[in-house]
Amino acid sequence: MPGTTLPTYTALHQLVELIEQGPPVFVRWSRGPEADLAGSAVSRDGLTGMEMPGLSANPLVFEEWAKDLPTTVWVARRLCDYIHLRDDDQGSANVRPWVLKGEETGRGPDNEPLVRDVEPVAWIAESVIAEAEDVVARQRGAWGPLRRPSRFGRGGSGGKG
Repeated sequence: MPGTTLPTYTALHQLVELIEQGPPVFVRWSRGPEADLAGSAVSRDGLTGMEMPGLSANPLVFEEWAKDLPTTVWVARRLCDYIHLRDDDQGSANVRPWVLKGEETGRGPDNEPLVRDVEPVAWIAESVIAEAEDVVARQRGAWGPLRRPSRFGRGGSGGKG
């Protein structure tokens, strides 16, 4: 991936259109494809340190059970699932979301897909995240908070590294 320039999605509707058009895509919060795909292109479990057989990512596939939700609400919800990674103590200044395609090869400790044969699609601009947070905020009465505190002091098991 060195030297590859990815397009940047600047509006939520761009991501919604991508999901509605077809092939399954994922979102990953990290330092980006160049850092993630250098070397072995794997994630490590944040709790045990074990290497996993792919990059942990959040699927943006529209699930059948959510068919009554508008696609925009579904995509916004999925984008916000791991937004806390931007704010965690792992060099958050460089952590940002990007969209990828690839083959699911297993599941990580948070039951997230592990993806191999990764093809970067686009960066997701902060404006898209702000838009997604606004969409989710309008739903909070029905959903409750997205960030679920952990007894380990961080959200989830930390498997997104």
